[in-house]
Amino acid sequence: MAKEYDLVILGGGTGGYVAAIRASQLGLSVAVVEKNKLGGTCLHAGCIPSKALLRSAEVYQTAKKSSEFGVETSTVLLNYARVQERKSEIVSQLHNGVKQLMKKGKIDVYEGIGRILGPSIFSPMPGTISVELKSGEENEMLIPKNVIVATGSRPRTLPGLTIDGEKVITSDEALKMETLPASIIIVGGGVIGIEWASMLTDFDVDVTVVEYSDRILPTEDQDISREMTKLLKAKGVNIITSAKVMADTLSIDGQVKISAQVGDDMQEYEAEKLLVSVGRQANVEGIGLENTDIVVENGVIATNDFYQTKESHIYAIGDVIGGLQLAHVASHEGIVAVEHLHGEKPLKIDYTTISKCVYSSPEAASVGLTEQEAKQQGFQLKVGKFPFKAVGKALVYGEAEGFVKIIADADTNDVLGVHMIGPHVTDMISEAGLAKVLDATPWEIAHTIHPHPSLSEAMGEASLAVDGKAIHF
Repeated sequence: MAKEYDLVILGGGTGGYVAAIRASQLGLSVAVVEKNKLGGTCLHAGCIPSKALLRSAEVYQTAKKSSEFGVETSTVLLNYARVQERKSEIVSQLHNGVKQLMKKGKIDVYEGIGRILGPSIFSPMPGTISVELKSGEENEMLIPKNVIVATGSRPRTLPGLTIDGEKVITSDEALKMETLPASIIIVGGGVIGIEWASMLTDFDVDVTVVEYSDRILPTEDQDISREMTKLLKAKGVNIITSAKVMADTLSIDGQVKISAQVGDDMQEYEAEKLLVSVGRQANVEGIGLENTDIVVENGVIATNDFYQTKESHIYAIGDVIGGLQLAHVASHEGIVAVEHLHGEKPLKIDYTTISKCVYSSPEAASVGLTEQEAKQQGFQLKVGKFPFKAVGKALVYGEAEGFVKIIADADTNDVLGVHMIGPHVTDMISEAGLAKVLDATPWEIAHTIHPHPSLSEAMGEASLAVDGKAIHF
């Protein structure tokens, strides 16, 4: 049986379901096709479950040092089964919330795999969606005026490094671990790898990070990478950089052993498990792209600034188009795509205004250009830094490491980038994001009177520091 819609969305993750809600608000008839669960990777295998585990790790560490705050405890025990149970409760609550939002918006949800068909009896253009239902019933045929591909991504691995799900794992399997390993090797020191390194070391796991680049968090400002390295090493994380992992040296005999070329030397590492964290790969296979003129370049779908593919009635958003593979980016791309296909005139996204976060302990967050990028682009710079050790609220929290760094154009005074590492900076970065949207200057940020005592005072003081006027340091 065929059913017509204004819009069919392949993928019910953060980008897909947000796009569906916006389309419903505009009065469109909408269907979402999701092969697993609404909420996608972010809700079930990424953002939310990992942050729930990180929070438990943070509480565990706080409890262990509670005597510093005058709170005496006889013993602190980690119940990892309860940690996992709490994670699942949070995910379940949010999943039910997304399902309710679909009902509220009168959005039809098809559980199964959707594939784009070429020209057929249903339509002279590519775009009819054949849904292979999870229930095993006969395929549904959906005939949309427009399609949004929001099929997301999956963990990437290294060539020759086979994931067995037990000893050699990705973040997907790590989230489901019933017990913690005594030790782990993490291949990859990007955002996901560093979050896992932070979490597991806080859970008393012996952690080694092996990173191919010359520094961890290689896309962040160099000062952030240096500070994160220093603070993680102080917590006991073994960090190896400029290391090329040799997949063919992997051996598993009770323990996992693997070698990496570090400079001129070959070093062997051994642990109970090995976590591969080397980025994510777009899900472009098995969805019928070959039945269209849609272009796939370097493993991702090519689009214009409003997320149209070469088939103008088919859009693509989120991880499947590459770029910043972040949930909040996918959501906003979905909104822009929907408004564009509806004939609105949305503003194209300026990706330099989008905040990026690392939810480790300490946290890190940034928006805009790094100091290195700004110099490469020819800007004359003014830079201000302010440490959290000079902020009263940070001392109150017992988390005084880190800083806020602001990079400004010396000619125009516009803020070019803001970089933070320290307590709760993932909650502070939105002020910097707004500054970027408004082309604010450090002077304007400094004259936003920040409450005392608050962590946000570091933002105001760093703005003053750009011109050498910081008060408290």
